[in-house]
Amino acid sequence: MSDTAIGVRSEDAFDTAALARWLGALDPALAAEPSVRQFAGGASNLTYLLSYADRELVLRRPPAGAHVGTAHDMRREHDLQRAVGTISPLVPRMIACCDDPAVLGSPFYVMERVPGIILRRDIPAGIGLDEPDQVGRLCRHAVDVLVGLHDLDVDAAGLRHLDRGPGYVHRQVAGWTERYRRARTADAPDFEAAMAWLAAHESAERPHVLIHNDFRFDNLVLDPDAPTRIVGVLDWELATVGDPLMDLGSALAYWVQPGDDPRALAVRLQPTHTPGMLTRDEVVTAYCAARGMQVSAQERLFLEVFGAFRLAGIAQQIYARYAAGQTTNPAHGRIKAIVEVLHDRCAELLS
Repeated sequence: MSDTAIGVRSEDAFDTAALARWLGALDPALAAEPSVRQFAGGASNLTYLLSYADRELVLRRPPAGAHVGTAHDMRREHDLQRAVGTISPLVPRMIACCDDPAVLGSPFYVMERVPGIILRRDIPAGIGLDEPDQVGRLCRHAVDVLVGLHDLDVDAAGLRHLDRGPGYVHRQVAGWTERYRRARTADAPDFEAAMAWLAAHESAERPHVLIHNDFRFDNLVLDPDAPTRIVGVLDWELATVGDPLMDLGSALAYWVQPGDDPRALAVRLQPTHTPGMLTRDEVVTAYCAARGMQVSAQERLFLEVFGAFRLAGIAQQIYARYAAGQTTNPAHGRIKAIVEVLHDRCAELLS
């Protein structure tokens, strides 16, 4: 089972003939107009499958109503992946980036598709992940992949310019506080207590590394012939150089496990509740052992609260676009429930 591509939503359609002209000018082999479908997953940027007679490509562009910024900067996302691709085989191969909004209505970039399996809420039967020991091997490999990303040589990739120096933790807390307040709608929960706690308990920074900032199972591509093996890491829009524990905390925010609030299990985005998956505690232990790090109870609490709050900020920004009528995608309307669950998760952690 590969990732799901559906018909293009009318509000997300673009001129495929214009795309063919632009790509054809770069490579005559891409001059034909492709068949276009839209990937159902992903809410921040829009992702499309371009099917040709002999190959498949992927196009990424911002959604309507998106503000210009790191998360919607197609040039940054393209160039970062191209750079990481020089030192890691897990990044899709970049084809081209277009900065001219006149072509499709917004900047965009095109890359090779990484074929394989992408997991969503549940693990489908019959793909080779039916037993807990298989699931456990996959989960441990996912932790190893995160460790491997954090161990990449930032200078060798030419990405040191992304490191803004000391103060990363403070900038993240202050930045997401501002973004949540700006995106908050009348029906959104109040995160002021969590914001104040985070500002008062900022963790000491660890040496900066390349961080993905959206590391979760539906951004990982599994080898269909050996599904415990990860062959690709997708969605680098939020990647930067910063504190690795903040990246770990962001990953834990998605990590719903048995015994969690039933509402969290109901809105989960990945199958970490499946027998064989590591618990959040086990993920932290495995990560720290692999990197030779120790994390105090206070640091652990900080990274979990921050991860949950940051994810709420991301979700609220998407929901705010829906509430403002900038998108009619019903999935974006349902994101409100995720914000509410994350609010209660923060309150539970701090109680």
